[in-house]
Amino acid sequence: MEAKRRLGCGEEEQQEEEEEEDSDAEAVRETDSESSVCSYDSEEEEAFLDGEDLLLDRDYNDEDSNEEWEPGKSSEGKRAKPASSPSAKKRKTIPVPLTPPSTSSGSLSEGPCSTPVSSSDKCKGSASKRTSKQRSSSTIKCPLQAASGGGGDDDDDEEDMWHDISEEDKQPDLPSFQPQRPPGPQLLSCTSYTALELFKLFMSMSVVEKMVENTNAHAEKRAQAGKRYTWYPLTVEEFYTYIGLIIYMGFTPLKRFSDYWSEKSIYSFPFPRSVMSRNRFLAITWNLHLCNLEKDEENMCKKGTPGYDRLFKIKPLYMDLLSACQTYFQPSRELSIDERMVASKARIGLKQYIKDKPTKCGYKLFVLSDSATGYIWNFFVYEGKSKLKTKNGLGYDSVTQLVNHPLLGKGYKLYMDNFYTSPKLLSDLYAAKTLACGTIPMNRQGFPCTRRHDMPRKATRGTIRWIRRGELLFVKWMDTREVVLCTTMHKAYDGDTVSRRVKDTKGIWQVSQIPIPCAVQDYNKNMGSVDLSDALFSYCNVLHKTKKWYKTFFYHFIDIAVVNSFIMHKELAKANSRETVTRKQFRETLATDLTKTLTRLAPLQLPLAGDECYPDFFSEDSRVGRRACELCKQDGKKVKTSAFCMKCRVPLCLMPKRNCFLQWHQEGLHYIG
Repeated sequence: MEAKRRLGCGEEEQQEEEEEEDSDAEAVRETDSESSVCSYDSEEEEAFLDGEDLLLDRDYNDEDSNEEWEPGKSSEGKRAKPASSPSAKKRKTIPVPLTPPSTSSGSLSEGPCSTPVSSSDKCKGSASKRTSKQRSSSTIKCPLQAASGGGGDDDDDEEDMWHDISEEDKQPDLPSFQPQRPPGPQLLSCTSYTALELFKLFMSMSVVEKMVENTNAHAEKRAQAGKRYTWYPLTVEEFYTYIGLIIYMGFTPLKRFSDYWSEKSIYSFPFPRSVMSRNRFLAITWNLHLCNLEKDEENMCKKGTPGYDRLFKIKPLYMDLLSACQTYFQPSRELSIDERMVASKARIGLKQYIKDKPTKCGYKLFVLSDSATGYIWNFFVYEGKSKLKTKNGLGYDSVTQLVNHPLLGKGYKLYMDNFYTSPKLLSDLYAAKTLACGTIPMNRQGFPCTRRHDMPRKATRGTIRWIRRGELLFVKWMDTREVVLCTTMHKAYDGDTVSRRVKDTKGIWQVSQIPIPCAVQDYNKNMGSVDLSDALFSYCNVLHKTKKWYKTFFYHFIDIAVVNSFIMHKELAKANSRETVTRKQFRETLATDLTKTLTRLAPLQLPLAGDECYPDFFSEDSRVGRRACELCKQDGKKVKTSAFCMKCRVPLCLMPKRNCFLQWHQEGLHYIG
């Protein structure tokens, strides 16, 4: 009987094992159909990518929050073995939650997870996670879009998608053009103006009087310091003659100023010698000073403090010239902004280096010019990063400083390159009723980051993509390479075409018409004024090498005055239907008119000396005691004479054909500072 009972127990145990295996097999069959949708590994992967932890991110009830974790109470979705295994056979484990242990009352106890979830529900949840992740990955959002809250609705998705020319863009609302004055020269159109009269609008008599006064004071200060050179007071007429010689020297640039008075046959320039002596020209150049000496010394005492003005030495001429440029001309609607380099290698903090410019090293000026004529209407000298007014960058501050002027008006169209263009700048200009257009780098803050329907990597010539955000239009156009612009005044595409050489299907180059955005066409047309202005300055410019940085600006300001006066001459001649002259003829006429005010042989009104100058001879015999003439020596000649001035104590020629004695005293060279 005992054997039968043991046999019966064995049969019962075997039957229980078979029932457990059948239940396990049935559970495996139930999950086979779902294994293609999810798996234990993929679920953990999805949870890890979403930043979740199945063990640590469990939801505990308040009453169970103090219970210690037990191996039998594993979280849902975790692989765990039962507490007691009735069979030693190896079985497959499936990701199903464990059944909590039953209590004495027969009810379920609350474990770490109060609501059990079936494996099928978990698989559906992970599949929905994957589906939503795939849906969200179709559009790549940048941090700027996420911060602005875009990309949640279908309308936002359409805004964050690039469009092609098959989709019509709306025409933006443009403010009306309301200039403060009629565009063009602000002079009497019925009056004929000479080159000298136009030039004196920018180099007025009051400006020259200030420079003459400061130059005389500087020469006197240097003479008191022990500098030995011939000097007598400078006059306004003589300073205009000095400027005329500088303009003349732009036609034939030489290494040194003294070469224009050289007697060598390779030079032989009679014009400078007939206008002014070499020593007098060099003396004016050495003592040239633009600002008041006392105020300059006060400013130098402030060096290193916020009250120090780095541009004080050029401020009188700088501000008067800038005021004249804005007073006598009103630009047309199209304007352009660019920087200009004034070549210099002086060791000063104002000097900048721009590797992409033809003039790489020098002083940088930001210039606002008229796109139609190249007239320089506004400019300022860049002093360094410490002078930035806002945190929006140098490009933003430069544009706002140039455009913010009461004489300009509303409704102007501004063109600029990618150094200045930014969505914030164009939006602020549009709010101030100023339209703008410019190239823009794609990594600039505010540029659309979406890649939906973007420009293909190997796009053909003429491919266009655009996206509009309010008043801002971003346009991409494929030419030889991709061109990207931002504008507030254009449609995306208006049906314009341009001729380009493209390859056909056989690989043969042919000229064909390809579409082009109107923003690109207007940009190419109006940004050309910068090249026009540079060409006007590069032709016969008067810049000379000097050790003083403020003299470099003096030469450049003369160039600005000459170029602007020539542009005004052309505009006045066009308005009166008169014939214009060329740039070279205008400069020649201007140099001639300036030097006519004073010639070397013309007598000067100089103050009388206390003692009279009388000639005398070294010896009764003209062949004995001869010495080199002082005036001829200054002109590079070596002529001996027996005559000299009794007061000046200098030998001078005294002959009918060469009266250096008279010429010396007429030019005032006997006044030694």
